[in-house]
Amino acid sequence: MSGHSHWAGIKHKKAANDAKRGKVWSKVARLIIVAAKSGGGDPSQNLSLRYAIDKAKEANMPKDTIDKAIKKGTGNLDGVSYEEVLYEAYGCNGVAVMCEILTDNRNRTAPELRKIFETNGGALGTTGCVAWMFTKKGTFSIDAATAEEDTVMEIALEAGAEDFQHSGDIYEITCEPDIFGDVKAALEAKGIKITIAELCQVPSTTVELDEKGARKILKLMERLDDHEDVQNVSANFDISDEIMDKISQE
Repeated sequence: MSGHSHWAGIKHKKAANDAKRGKVWSKVARLIIVAAKSGGGDPSQNLSLRYAIDKAKEANMPKDTIDKAIKKGTGNLDGVSYEEVLYEAYGCNGVAVMCEILTDNRNRTAPELRKIFETNGGALGTTGCVAWMFTKKGTFSIDAATAEEDTVMEIALEAGAEDFQHSGDIYEITCEPDIFGDVKAALEAKGIKITIAELCQVPSTTVELDEKGARKILKLMERLDDHEDVQNVSANFDISDEIMDKISQE
């Protein structure tokens, strides 16, 4: 999960940047609208909506903005209709990339994404070319300095998590998507501070990158994440802590 962890950490910092907050809110609003449209406006009965609302709260989105997005999704307010699309692609060094999209015009989105990949050493692929490498999971990252390993592992596994790893200075937890909320609630109930909590595509295999490849793939991931239609980007790259530290300090 190294690639996921590195990118999740970078993305988390990007989202916290006030200058980008408007873009973050726009993306989360789309997520809420689509979740409410497909599963109804009651978050207690709609796991996807509950997850979207949690993301909105993490981004400090006002309650009335959240409520308005829910109403647009349920049809109580006029709004744009968004389509869910999954694009599969390759980055440099054969890294597999999955882009989860919410768009109101795929004829606009597809060529824009194709250009991003082509100008950053990658290419869009065909349906099914890399999806087989990924599985949708709930994932959590916790700063290892904030809690005892045995305590966090026990809480997570008792809540139904399927895997726990101590990787560097963080704990990584994975679970099935349908119990994501249960694991999150269990950790929070015990006062465990969660650094990152998200549903994402977790790869079964990874591609180890040198410094040059690491810089190229991180640039690609940032360009994709900056696109307004891109909700989530997952990839199977692996960057050593030494290389990541060097890049992060620049």
